[in-house]
Amino acid sequence: MTSSMNELLGLIQKAYDIDPATIDPNQPLSEFGLDSLALAELMFNIEDHFGIDYPESRANVQTLAELVQVVDEVRGSVSPK
Repeated sequence: MTSSMNELLGLIQKAYDIDPATIDPNQPLSEFGLDSLALAELMFNIEDHFGIDYPESRANVQTLAELVQVVDEVRGSVSPK
């Protein structure tokens, strides 16, 4: 399975009009203007896009790199649809 990085960048670009080229995966998402409400919305978009249940226990991610790690872990533990 490939990393979800490019797909997540696409979701962020589409939903928040942020140029993916400007995103440093280790920079806090809040620095791109994503507040807690936007992050919650992003979690729902991720669930819909990937067909997964994003774990509430991991909802406190701060960076895109952390988000990619969680999504990849969850995707690796579910069978494809």
